[in-house]
Amino acid sequence: MRFFRRYLVAGLLVWVPLGITLLVVRMLVRWLDGTLQLVPEAYRPENLLGFSIPGIGIVISLLIVFVTGVLVANLFGRSLISVWEQLLARIPLVRSVYSGAKQLAETMFSEAGQSFRKVLLVEFPRKGLWTLAFQTGTDVGEAQRKTGHDVINVYVPTTPNPTGGYFVMVPREDVIELEMSVDDGLKMLMSMGAVVPHSLPSGVPESSSVKPAE
Repeated sequence: MRFFRRYLVAGLLVWVPLGITLLVVRMLVRWLDGTLQLVPEAYRPENLLGFSIPGIGIVISLLIVFVTGVLVANLFGRSLISVWEQLLARIPLVRSVYSGAKQLAETMFSEAGQSFRKVLLVEFPRKGLWTLAFQTGTDVGEAQRKTGHDVINVYVPTTPNPTGGYFVMVPREDVIELEMSVDDGLKMLMSMGAVVPHSLPSGVPESSSVKPAE
């Protein structure tokens, strides 16, 4: 029985991560390929060519993103985007959604951005319980002034699906910055703590990496 269990676990260690990877890739491919549904049916490639090409939606999506990047990199393209944004700014609901989405994209994809660059330890959901979190910003504006504390923006993801979670503003003195990378932090979250990264700096004992709760 022990012999059977050992090889069964060994097989699961191969197939489970592979299966999860294939599932995520499949979802991403379907999402990108499905962008062609936004195109009027008469102008879709399968109707123009008379046959369907698997993955053409992915190629077209990436091509559109690339061409857009080329256009906005010059003065003419930036002028077009400026006119487009001025039109969107006149539509109340669309204006709010677009403005928030643009700020989020600029924060996440900017090389100088602070969003999701640091892995933190915070006490959540109550004092004495520690969880992994990610720093999303340090400038909280009015909330900082009203609280009277030096607080930072923190995203506390759920596990094993880190796309859902909680946004909290935590006093800086109550946050512990970890040495682990964001990738290692995500691995630990998605594995529910089963995968523990060993990214402590040399000479630092593991027991001292976490500040005890006061």
